[in-house]
Amino acid sequence: MTYRVQPTAQVDATAVIGDGSSVWDLAQIREHATLGDGCVVGRGAYVGTGVRIGDNVKIQNYALVYEPAELADGVFIGPSVVLTNDHNPRSVDPEGKQKRGDDWEAVGVKVAEGASLGARSVCVAPVRVGRWAMVAAGAVVTKDVPDFALVVGVPARRIGWVGRAGVRLEERDGEPGVWECPRTGSLHDEKNGVLTERVLTERAG
Repeated sequence: MTYRVQPTAQVDATAVIGDGSSVWDLAQIREHATLGDGCVVGRGAYVGTGVRIGDNVKIQNYALVYEPAELADGVFIGPSVVLTNDHNPRSVDPEGKQKRGDDWEAVGVKVAEGASLGARSVCVAPVRVGRWAMVAAGAVVTKDVPDFALVVGVPARRIGWVGRAGVRLEERDGEPGVWECPRTGSLHDEKNGVLTERVLTERAG
């Protein structure tokens, strides 16, 4: 495999880096982490032990992806994003003894295909960010994000829908529940708070 790792980056010998991937200065890839093909890990980013990352994922500068996170193909993680792994974090136990790795159970964030997390957003595990969803910069995600949802704020709430192009969808005139991408013309159907994408042959309809 051919990939690029800058001299100041730390990549554990047990980590797997896919073909065509790049790991930039001061980034750290921990034990048994797996990165797919064509990934970019920016300066100062952290990828925790055993984290699984698909193909063509971008992790921007100083993002923190704690185990056991899972990132599907095509995910975008913006600068200084944090994916947490402890729902009830404490430094010490009730008796005041410092907690160790075996004293708590890590919970993860799952980010589905094509989803984007804006700069400085935080996902509080355990949560799932759906396919092609978009989390606005600075948002704090405390519950699952539906596929194609656009969420903003603290805590994050849905304010609209986005398509694969990342552009906010527009509801068609006279067709309630039918949403169209102004850039690609792709069509989506909303029912009971769930958005589904129409098959490719219908996108230009």
